[in-house]
Amino acid sequence: MTQRVDLATVLDRLAIDEVVSGYAMAVDDGDWDAYRALFTPDGRADYRSAGGVEGPAGEVARWLARTMTLFPVRQHLIVNRLVRLEVTDGAPGDTAQMRADFLNPMRLADAGSDPAVTVPNFVAAGRYAFALARTRDGWRLSGVTVHEKWRHPAG
Repeated sequence: MTQRVDLATVLDRLAIDEVVSGYAMAVDDGDWDAYRALFTPDGRADYRSAGGVEGPAGEVARWLARTMTLFPVRQHLIVNRLVRLEVTDGAPGDTAQMRADFLNPMRLADAGSDPAVTVPNFVAAGRYAFALARTRDGWRLSGVTVHEKWRHPAG
């Protein structure tokens, strides 16, 4: 590889990492406009392994907006990120895959609890499979699949 190709690969990896971090922040902050903006127009998400839905990102964002009211405090930790960039003719291509583990502590809504207390009382963990595509606006998610491995009520 040439230095130019190596630099392009590094820049792609950084941009992909930013998209995935943006995904976690959008879900944690309940910013559903930002969530939708991270996807390609035909992007899809699949939360069925966690008891959720599968479908176009816009529909899934509406489902998340309703469902996440059960968890007013949440924080995705996405680690062990493994990126595989498509290579075309020796140069970075326009698609990529990322697998990454997640740990997601959350606080269940409880009308009788003190809102200042934010100790998590529910934790889920597993692995994400992200599919990404290079667009004229940068890297975007074409698919997100959640593979929940375990969940536990904390405390």
